[in-house]
Amino acid sequence: MTVDDQSPSPEPSRAGAPLAVPVAPLATGASTPPMNTRGDHDHDDGTDEADDVEPLGSGARAFVDWIVVVAVALTVAFLVRGFVLAHFVVDGSSMDSTLTTGDRVFVNKLSYRLHDPNRGDVVVLHQISGRAERDLIKRVIALPGETIEMTDCEVRIDGQRLIEPYLDPAVVSASCGGDFDPVVVPDDHVFVMGDNRGGSQDSRQLGPISEDDLVGRAFVVFWPQSSWQWL
Repeated sequence: MTVDDQSPSPEPSRAGAPLAVPVAPLATGASTPPMNTRGDHDHDDGTDEADDVEPLGSGARAFVDWIVVVAVALTVAFLVRGFVLAHFVVDGSSMDSTLTTGDRVFVNKLSYRLHDPNRGDVVVLHQISGRAERDLIKRVIALPGETIEMTDCEVRIDGQRLIEPYLDPAVVSASCGGDFDPVVVPDDHVFVMGDNRGGSQDSRQLGPISEDDLVGRAFVVFWPQSSWQWL
């Protein structure tokens, strides 16, 4: 936008002669001060403000960057380990032959904060017996409100036979641990069993497991490499 100059113009002379503008004479011996050719932001001593800043050396910058990276990595690792992901080592034969002793699994600890357990999930649960505490790994077989029973080594849910492709026939044919009468799973609980039905301590002895005792869902075997598989 253009702004018009609104300052008053000098009044013309009555005789039409040009106006004389008086100029004050310079004092004797006075000289015109030298013009400062530097910017207004300069100091009186002629030094620039930017010159007062001492930049960090490359070594110092690298050290600071390294400290920041380590701090961030440790924070992320702590948060992930505490709230998102954990790993467990399988010890025992209760999940043969899906899992065997020495298998290492990753467990998603957020799973059951986001959704309810599903039938077939392999879960790690925290079990307290007297003063003893231990973590068990089992499979979810029945859900809240369902009636589960085993007849002739076949699991039935609400009277319907459960198809279990994850079982190893060579393992369960030897022993299934015996039949049991119908059990109604309470609200907010699940009924868990080991894939090695004849060699597993699970809800048949412990009863239905509270969902609050589920540490999370095991979703992959990551070690040893020969046992790698999704669960």
